[in-house]
Amino acid sequence: MKTICLLESVSRTDGGIFEAESSLQRHLAMEQGVKIDVVGLEDRFSLDDSARWLPLKPTLISPTGPKSLGYSAKLMQVLDPQADLLYAATLWRYPSWAALQWALHTGKPMIVAPHGSLDAWALANAAWKKKIASFLFKDRQLATASCLRALSTSEASSFRSYGLNNPIAVIPNGIEMPTVPAARVEKGFRLLLFLGRIHPKKGLANAIRAFAAAIKSKDGSPDSNQWKFVIAGWDQGGHENELRLLCEELGLATGSRSLIDGEKNPLGLKPSEKIVFWGPSFGSEKVDLLNAADAMILPSYSEGLPMSVLEGWSHGIPVLMTPECNLPEGFNADAAIRIETNPENMKLGFESLLSMSSRDLSAMGERGRRLVAERFTWESVAERMRQVYDWVLGGGAKPACMLESSFPRER
Repeated sequence: MKTICLLESVSRTDGGIFEAESSLQRHLAMEQGVKIDVVGLEDRFSLDDSARWLPLKPTLISPTGPKSLGYSAKLMQVLDPQADLLYAATLWRYPSWAALQWALHTGKPMIVAPHGSLDAWALANAAWKKKIASFLFKDRQLATASCLRALSTSEASSFRSYGLNNPIAVIPNGIEMPTVPAARVEKGFRLLLFLGRIHPKKGLANAIRAFAAAIKSKDGSPDSNQWKFVIAGWDQGGHENELRLLCEELGLATGSRSLIDGEKNPLGLKPSEKIVFWGPSFGSEKVDLLNAADAMILPSYSEGLPMSVLEGWSHGIPVLMTPECNLPEGFNADAAIRIETNPENMKLGFESLLSMSSRDLSAMGERGRRLVAERFTWESVAERMRQVYDWVLGGGAKPACMLESSFPRER
């Protein structure tokens, strides 16, 4: 079997999609024997991140014109018409149109993975641009797909709400499990970690408001001074500066990444700093942050299925998250504290976290680790995806993950 994996970016520029797809495609190649052409638009991090795809070697296409369009006349030339199927993890740019043309010209199956882009919040963000893309090509690409991949049953529901009747494969993202969880770093304080891009969608403004309110409500107690909130991620559209101004209004001292300062202060954080804007974190530095974290937070308005939560659980870290993160399994397993997107409710979640003992935090994190080991490893995810490929190509039984519609699909 030979497939094409078409992406808008094969680097960290694509955030969680890059993290998820690089792992999935590598496991499909190494464990399921699928031959894969990875194709994506070139950007400033493409070469730096190429090793993350090994043994696969992505084909990079230089875009021309406005970056927001993602256009390249060469893209169609590198999509092999002899491939058995095309897997498109594309959103609202030119590669979606190219995927549609490949499917129409070859008559072969196309699987589309929207990665949360059809959720109500995501559709409302930059809505006019998406309406234009929908009219020109995106709606037809979606309707033409032989199968849609949803990361959760909630995302599958968003496909139906959008009016799509295609068969749906519900296959979550996965995670590489650390062999043994590292011992928590002794810091003299507790660390709450956010890991991801700094964008209004992530709900960080309300998280900062709730954090400030929770500390104030416990003012004078031991719980009020021992937590620091580290925001590790890359700034998108100047949102970090907006958050810094908010911290200033709330009287929260902020800091930035600093040099590691020995065993007493392994992260180099100053005692007065309550909110730390760490910047992008990858590789061993990200692992160091995860090993230092006592809890994680993802206060998002919209997610497909967030890699950062799975990473936190794999390291035995408890999580605060919204239902919009689409991981209800975490609440059911008591591996996460449920928070809503509004600061009033979020404050209650923070107060619960601030009151937890180290033993309780550790127990909640261990439940998360067991959950990931049972349901979210890349080995099991790749096996399910291979079953879907076989089914779409007519060579296998319908997989248990399929939600097939009785409606005919457009070709």
